[in-house]
Amino acid sequence: MIRITIAIAALAGLAACGGAPRESSPRGGYAPSPFLFAKGPIQQACQAGGRKAASRARCGCVQAVANRELSAGDQRRGASLWGDPARLQEIRQSDAAGNERFWQAWKGFAGEAARLCQDT
Repeated sequence: MIRITIAIAALAGLAACGGAPRESSPRGGYAPSPFLFAKGPIQQACQAGGRKAASRARCGCVQAVANRELSAGDQRRGASLWGDPARLQEIRQSDAAGNERFWQAWKGFAGEAARLCQDT
């Protein structure tokens, strides 16, 4: 009886070390990690920007992060600035409260998008 109790305790300990639970995939089984993808103004600007690393998957991932981190207005504003780093720099250096709020939101979004979409 003691052996069975020790075996059960050992198995419970091993099961607890199994790592984070995986999300199930629509076809059954398990997906290794969630895949972020969405369509919208950021995704369109990203695709139209012509950068080598701007794959459909990466731009869709960046849009999915934008949906979580930015308002619809900030997404439209950011999309209009996508290919114009000089205008974005002007906003960053501006003392206007609206520009400061946008810059802080954009900076947070960019960091999160870089973190979550680096492998796409």
